[in-house]
Amino acid sequence: MAISNDEFRAALSRFPSGVTVVTTKDADGIFHGITVSAFCSLSLEPPLVLICIEKSACSHDALAESKAFVVNILSSTQSALSEQFASLLPDKFNGVPFRTGLNEMPVLDGVVASLECSLRKVSDGGDHTIFIGLVENASINEGFPLVYSRSSYWTITDR
Repeated sequence: MAISNDEFRAALSRFPSGVTVVTTKDADGIFHGITVSAFCSLSLEPPLVLICIEKSACSHDALAESKAFVVNILSSTQSALSEQFASLLPDKFNGVPFRTGLNEMPVLDGVVASLECSLRKVSDGGDHTIFIGLVENASINEGFPLVYSRSSYWTITDR
């Protein structure tokens, strides 16, 4: 017997993950962003990362048509930013400080790290799409990452 969706979600909620906001722009130059916890490193040589985006998400098509994206790893003080980019707001960038990086993609201010990527490969992943990016630039800042587990935000502090 297959596991139910509720059981699967409950089991996965026990695994903490970092919180990122993935940003891109569509063919019309409009910026898009989405909160993503399905992110991981894939390879050191070449430097590859992957993100998984639900096919029904508003930013999905922009990511699919764009040839680049940025993974912004949120700091422990940015839970409100995570909520903003997880919302259905029409302009998720309203009031959000950012700069444009490679390929004119938005890079959020105040994050602990950002990875500017060119899209390398797109694969089917059930109700999600797997986007693999080649990391072309990284910015690293001080601070601790925001963590999500059991439907709550957590912070990591210095030992």
